[in-house]
This record gives sequence, C-alpha cells and structure tokens, in this order.
Amino acid sequence: MTAPRHIPFVEVTRSRIVESVHYGSLCAVQPDGRILFSLGDTDTKFFLRSSAKPFQALAFLERGGAECYHMDALEIALICASHSGTEAHIQALEALQKKVGIEESNLQCGAHLPYSQKSADQLLIKGITPSPNHNNCSGKHTGMLAFAKMIGAPLDNYLEPSHPVQQAILKTFAEMCGLDIAVIELGTDGCTAPVFAVPLTNAAAAYARLCQPEGLPENRAKACRLISAAMPAHSDMVAGPERFDTDGMAVGKGAFVSKVGAEGYRALGIMPGKAKGIDTSLGMTMKISDGDPNLRAGAVVVMAVLKALKVLDDAQNAALKAYDRRPVANWRGKEVGEIRPTPELMQALAALG
Repeated sequence: MTAPRHIPFVEVTRSRIVESVHYGSLCAVQPDGRILFSLGDTDTKFFLRSSAKPFQALAFLERGGAECYHMDALEIALICASHSGTEAHIQALEALQKKVGIEESNLQCGAHLPYSQKSADQLLIKGITPSPNHNNCSGKHTGMLAFAKMIGAPLDNYLEPSHPVQQAILKTFAEMCGLDIAVIELGTDGCTAPVFAVPLTNAAAAYARLCQPEGLPENRAKACRLISAAMPAHSDMVAGPERFDTDGMAVGKGAFVSKVGAEGYRALGIMPGKAKGIDTSLGMTMKISDGDPNLRAGAVVVMAVLKALKVLDDAQNAALKAYDRRPVANWRGKEVGEIRPTPELMQALAALG
C-alpha cells in the first residue's frame, strides 16, 4: 500500500526552531468538478467523519423531512451538528425529539462528556452520567430517527447499512460526490453510524454543489439551500463556544458553511461569488495526516485558505485571530514559539492571489 503524499501544512516553533510539523492535503473544487487548486494527495480515499453530516441530513430533507415535522432553521442546523453539549443544545434536542415523537432512549449513538468544558464540569459536579443527548452526534441521530419514522421504517436498527435510511443517505451522498456507490468505502463512525471515505476532490465537489445547487433536482436543490442557510444562521447549534465552525460561520455572515470531522478532516462550502474573482461556489476539503488531535492545525490552514481566496475582510480575519497564526505560551504565559502555516503552504496559496 502506498502512503498518502501529504505536504507540510502547519509548523510549531520553539524559539527559532521548528519543533513539530503537521502534514496534510487539501483541494478546492467548483460545482462542475473543476479543481481550482490541489495540494498533496487528493486521490486517496479519506473518511469524512462528521464532515459528512450535511449530506446525511440532506437525504432526509430532500424527501420532505422539514415539512413533515415543521422543522425550523435552528433544528436543521442541529441535525447537521457536532454540538458541544451545552444546555442550549440539550434543550433544542429535547424539543425536536418531542416534536418528532421519539425518546432519547431511541438514540444508538452512545454517550460521552460534553465538548463544552463548562457543561462537562457541571455534570461532574452534580454527579450526572452523560446521556445520548450529550453525544456530539445526537442531532444527526435524531434526524435519522425522524427520517425512519417518516417513511415507516423500523427504529430499532436504523444504523444498519442495509436500513432504508442508510441506503437513502448513501445514494444521496454518492450522487452529490459524482461517484458510483460501489466505489465509496464504508466504515463505522464513533457514534456507530455508517461513515464514508472518498477522495478529497469528490467530497469538495459535493460541498460546492451544496452551496450552489442549480442543476440538481428541485427537491434536492431546495434542501441544499435549507442547509447552507441554516448552518451559518445558527452556527451556535452546529458546534459551540470557542469552536471554529461556530465562530467562523458567525463572523462570515453567510459567506461559507464549515464542518469539522474527526481525525483531521475539515470541509468548507464557500457560497457563489464570495471568493474574489470566482463567480461559482467552491468546496474545500482537507485532511491533516496525524489526525490533528489537539485541533491546533486545521483552523490555521482554513484561515490561510480563506485569506488567499479573500473570502473575509480585514476586520473579519482579525475577529478570527484565535484560530489563525498564533503564539505558543508556556505555563507562565510567556510566549515561547508560534503555530503558523508552513512556507510550503503559503507559497502554494500565493498563486491564487
């Protein structure tokens, strides 16, 4: 097996020495599949992990899910989310589950402590064991259960790859990527749902089509517009406090949708005309090869891409400084180094200017 050909993306310095390097690959693609730029290995299949959630929701929404349950934009954002488990998230989940007519106990995603440290601390102080709704994927699972109930399919095995819900999701995702179902690699996500691996270029094209769905069947185009409007409008539901998906989309004011995935995967859908000099939408997908376990590399790369494409103005870039090139401090708060894009990445992106 040939190893992916990743390139240096982000370096972490201490004094004048580069101490660590994060390698990765990325590409930006237009809705017709044309590649605007490509760095590293964009042909190897990588699992989208939670970056697939907008397409998992799309299969439900294009079949009338929002109308069936009278879902609003906040609820649509929630079923696309990797939420932080805050009180606001839990309350929104409970309200949606009541509307759908399901119980939290129907969710088969498992449980973990909230990503929000404040919310996790509150559970620990109160001696409360995390429940399925605290799982970051509980919005997605609520959407899948709503889909199953809407079409009269069983609820108890809704995660089986052969289940009608999962088959519909796979078909929709494949069509958005421009791929035959047979070439999509399937795996099992951390929440037990099926997850997909495709080349970065195909996933990027899917994100571009999500943000510019002209030419798609009307029911799919309508559902795409629901998602691309709901996620930025309710970015607090998509992620949570001090997370790029929430802060980036809020600052971007509808310029793009952003969805992180586990193990160093990230995806952006940039709306038509928001990248300078480009009339179409763009999909951008990225894989950090080491999985970016501390999330210190991915957002740095995203910010470098957004700047190269001139998607945001100076004030917006400044508002997202916490996710950009930034200092490394020691335990006393003294600046000892920097997290920054590599010269290789900056040189490659400079060609877009």
